[in-house]
Amino acid sequence: MNSGYALGTVKVSSSPQERFAEFLQSKGKRITQQRRLLIDFVFERHDHFDAEELILNLALLPEGRNVSRPTVYRTLNELVDAGLLRQMNLRGRAVYEHDYGYPQHDHLHCTSCDKLIEFQSGELQQLRQAVASEHSFRVTGHRLIISGICSDCSAKRHRRKTPLDLI
Repeated sequence: MNSGYALGTVKVSSSPQERFAEFLQSKGKRITQQRRLLIDFVFERHDHFDAEELILNLALLPEGRNVSRPTVYRTLNELVDAGLLRQMNLRGRAVYEHDYGYPQHDHLHCTSCDKLIEFQSGELQQLRQAVASEHSFRVTGHRLIISGICSDCSAKRHRRKTPLDLI
């Protein structure tokens, strides 16, 4: 991918753990050990995931087995409400990604293997602003998911048949 579309970084004043604790406190809730474990697990890596993948990966950790399915689903919703995670719906499946401390970006979605490729485009930002300006519209954000077939899946589809394919 062209490095001109790579994502930058965003500086934040507090950790996801601190930000979530503030959010929960404003709602009269407390941060439990299970919620702490979930936040640490989600924010120690950057990938796109759904709730079931998170539950399966947590089960691999000894302390992760103590986190119930309802707690995972409830906490994911709270993390979205707190502005820490973003939820996308891909073919009827809720997929999550980091939102806090991560720049505005868009996605290419392979409809064959479900791979998500992130990109950032200044040209797209300019177009968004021009269209908003033309309609006297104040932009607060946007989400663009371009669907298609990734290069890996495309190569599999167009692979030349060999004599081994007859076996």
